[in-house]
Amino acid sequence: MVFARRNAVYMVLVASLVLFLGPFGWLAITAFKDPSELRAMPVHWWPQQPTMNNFQEALTFFDYLGYARNSFMIALIYATLVTLASAWAGYGFARLDAPGKRVIFGILLSTMMLPQVITLIPTYLLFARFNLVNTYVPWVLWGLSGAPYLIFLFRQFFTNMPRELEEAAIVDGYGHIRIFWRIFLPQSWPVIATSLILSFSWTWGDWIAPALLLDDDHTTLAVKLATGYVNQHGGWLFNLVAAGAVMYVVPVLVLFLILQRGFVTGVATSGLK
Repeated sequence: MVFARRNAVYMVLVASLVLFLGPFGWLAITAFKDPSELRAMPVHWWPQQPTMNNFQEALTFFDYLGYARNSFMIALIYATLVTLASAWAGYGFARLDAPGKRVIFGILLSTMMLPQVITLIPTYLLFARFNLVNTYVPWVLWGLSGAPYLIFLFRQFFTNMPRELEEAAIVDGYGHIRIFWRIFLPQSWPVIATSLILSFSWTWGDWIAPALLLDDDHTTLAVKLATGYVNQHGGWLFNLVAAGAVMYVVPVLVLFLILQRGFVTGVATSGLK
């Protein structure tokens, strides 16, 4: 009975894996197809003559690496700042006492239910009034503001840390800033890894904000991929789109592979209490 149940669970997991990886697998296969194969009937499920030319053309059709650099710069700035800001805010909610702290924390969590589209126009008008459109300053400000979900993760992690660590540091003359930087932050590597992966992937894959705030020279790779691979007649070059998209996901996959152990531990331990 146990063996049959275990096999059933494995079958469900394998089916789910195929379901989720299927679209990316088809994208990767398309990236190796010759353009003539995309128009062939019946459909060739596997490349008849696999080619790497699609990747070379995808890199040179427009300034792919330049737009990738813009995306990487924005994502790195935001991920670094939002991780530090969220960690500091989470420490405050977890270890400091203040009137109305629970109410403020509840309001903070409730903001996660607000769809981004609701704040889209007010955000643009605000940045336009301060002449911040077509700059990377909005991502700096968003990073310094922290993120509700990441604040929640850090708060849960810091709440579970022993009170004795903090008391011993206070006896040694440490203030809360030094306690945070010297004791709590170094111990929170699992949550830091989780925060870096999530925030980097949020910004790397964001299309709305760069399309709204940046012009064509300063925009990100996500925006350019959606509009860049067209021929002189305005038709899509699907082989280049597939190749460009496959290369587009590589940085996020590499980051996840590097930090995956910390990511899993952080998600698992941040909700214990």
